[in-house]
Amino acid sequence: MKKTILTGDRPTGRLHVGHYAGSLKRRVELQNSGNYDKIFIMIADAQALTDNFENPEKVRQNIIEVALDYLSCGLDPQKSTLFIQSQIQELCELTFYYMNLVTVSRLQRNPTVKSEIKMRDFETSIPVGFFNYPISQAADITAFRATTVPVGEDQLPMIEQTREIVRKFNSIYEEVLVEPEVLLPDNEACLRLPGIDGKQKMSKSLGNCIYLSDTEEEVRAKVMEMYTDPLHIKVTDPGHLEGNTVFTYLDAFSKPEHFAEYLSDYANLEELKDHYTRGGLGDMKVKRFLNSVLQEELSPIRARRAEYEKDIPAVYEILRKGSEAAREVAAETLSDVKRAMKINYFEDAELIRAQSEKYHS
Repeated sequence: MKKTILTGDRPTGRLHVGHYAGSLKRRVELQNSGNYDKIFIMIADAQALTDNFENPEKVRQNIIEVALDYLSCGLDPQKSTLFIQSQIQELCELTFYYMNLVTVSRLQRNPTVKSEIKMRDFETSIPVGFFNYPISQAADITAFRATTVPVGEDQLPMIEQTREIVRKFNSIYEEVLVEPEVLLPDNEACLRLPGIDGKQKMSKSLGNCIYLSDTEEEVRAKVMEMYTDPLHIKVTDPGHLEGNTVFTYLDAFSKPEHFAEYLSDYANLEELKDHYTRGGLGDMKVKRFLNSVLQEELSPIRARRAEYEKDIPAVYEILRKGSEAAREVAAETLSDVKRAMKINYFEDAELIRAQSEKYHS
């Protein structure tokens, strides 16, 4: 069986370093590994509309922002298929058929759905489209016969729901759907970076993100504002690492070679942490080091983005071609699904022959 990856993002804003550390960087590595036959990267605009239905312009404007972030991070349209979800009509039809395989109570028990509903304060006013997202996601994954889905731990219940749908469909009809496996991040610090204010999650609405498209000065200013240890008032005070955003980011981004380049007083991050916890190391020195690390990581991304920004029509053309290629694959899957469900009436020559014989015998 061919090895295929499907992954993507909702276009509700520019992507930030949390996206980069948690998924984008890994996607580029997987793309360039040569271990996968096909890689599909989806801009999930239809899913974004489930809780932004009153503001479609927000989603529309951010399609290009996400595409630019993808390309600037190193996703290559020659190696990965970049496409827009809403342009693949087959996904809607697959979702409609899969809805018969899932109960309302099962959706209500999905931990990810429950937490997202609480976070958005939907309570009893849950849009049906949002509530049905696990089913829609199953359509996305199975349409491209994805064998591997890179996700964070918070998305595991969603993938398990897809696996349940696949198993139920294959047992009732015919084994045409592929059951996907999960690929978790290999760097624990990258699972979910906090906001620069120390809040648990980066959020565009909270303004606590470092965006991939931020300028060098914007990144520096945000690093200098980062939440550290409120008890570390004097340089001589012992510092605490738990909840210290600066060290969380260093866990995610710093490498031993960064110390030789930018902070030669220390051989590695463990030595830096040890000095900080025993006292005698100021927050500003650590922040300046983090800034150097992040600037090195983000500088080539900014440079590539600047090149792509020179020809926006070309970026839309990449998405158009990718969407056409993705639709061809989804159409093949839908055809197999309809055949298995015996609703491919006009392509079923045997059905037409048998019915003809029935009425003319």
